[in-house]
Amino acid sequence: MSDSKIWLSSPHMGGNEQRFVQEAFDTNWVAPLGPNVTGFEKDLELYLGEGVYAAALSSGTAALHLALILLGVTSGDEVICQSMTFSASANPIVYLGARPVFIDSEQETMNLDPVFLKDAILDGISRGKKPKAIVLVHLYGMPCKIDAIRALANEYQIPVVEDSAEALGSSYKGRKCGTFGDISILSFNGNKIITTSGGGALVTRSAAQKDKAVFLSTQARDHAPHYQHSEIGYNYRMSNICAGIGRGQMEVLDEHMALRRAMHQFYVALFSEIEGVTVFSEPNTDFYSNHWLSCILLDPARTGGITREDLRLALEKENIESRPLWKPMHLQPVFSDCAFFGSNVSENLFTNGLCLPSGSNLTDKERERIAKVIHTLFNR
Repeated sequence: MSDSKIWLSSPHMGGNEQRFVQEAFDTNWVAPLGPNVTGFEKDLELYLGEGVYAAALSSGTAALHLALILLGVTSGDEVICQSMTFSASANPIVYLGARPVFIDSEQETMNLDPVFLKDAILDGISRGKKPKAIVLVHLYGMPCKIDAIRALANEYQIPVVEDSAEALGSSYKGRKCGTFGDISILSFNGNKIITTSGGGALVTRSAAQKDKAVFLSTQARDHAPHYQHSEIGYNYRMSNICAGIGRGQMEVLDEHMALRRAMHQFYVALFSEIEGVTVFSEPNTDFYSNHWLSCILLDPARTGGITREDLRLALEKENIESRPLWKPMHLQPVFSDCAFFGSNVSENLFTNGLCLPSGSNLTDKERERIAKVIHTLFNR
């Protein structure tokens, strides 16, 4: 195998990241505070708009953990969570001794189904266990059905944690994802649309909530000349060096998003004449996806028996990475005893769905390699 690996979603530097990082070294700001941290937070706040406040943290998971703490989630509580997602959406619920209640997806956006969400809320209330929070996700950059979900959250007065780890740059009805939750989170992991190597951010609606998040993320040190702690804290703050990478990445975010969306259109064209393959796309113009990852669904009854796994293995043989869609949380061994409300939508999506290489740095030659595998497999 001589061709270099084509990755699903690799980091893509813009060029100015090193300048911000070098400034951190030159000024000896290498701690989890400094001008890059402050500047990166301001960049995020200006990009998102809506008067939000951003706290730069060590990971999106850390942001989810702190979001639940800020909303008062404690041991014994129940928290509703989208089932089809990465485990980081659900794990912080368990960190706090609470229990996840998983909800199936609807077909159009592959996100939280409002019908089953209402069923879960009413079930919890009937048992005297009104859900303490709702964790929604914008899967692969596709906004969820925000209006319907927020309407239920408002009706039953349940706060929303908006997991926008995959959706920076996406929008719904012209408003940026990351601004719809009572608290929202972002991720800058190495495979995201922009990266800080590792990192994330918590996005709040008030300066007081941001200040509390920063306090908790820096070991909850009380204001005193000595080290004094009245609350349990965490080592969750982003370093000034990582934030410098983020500042450079913010300069190319819109460009990277345009390139990801172009990759999505590449797959739309590629599969346009292949029977039984659907490219996951926005249901209507209210939804605007960054297409962080381009995903397809295969129907073996219409593809001549070709399955998601057949395509994955054909790509793997040519040193091209692809990946099944997220395995739903209610099917994960670690969550096997948790409640689930739904049918089998997310299970079918997992069985038949595949994420394809989507990086903003893919070349024409790499696209040709991908197309060749697909044409050969489907005899086109």
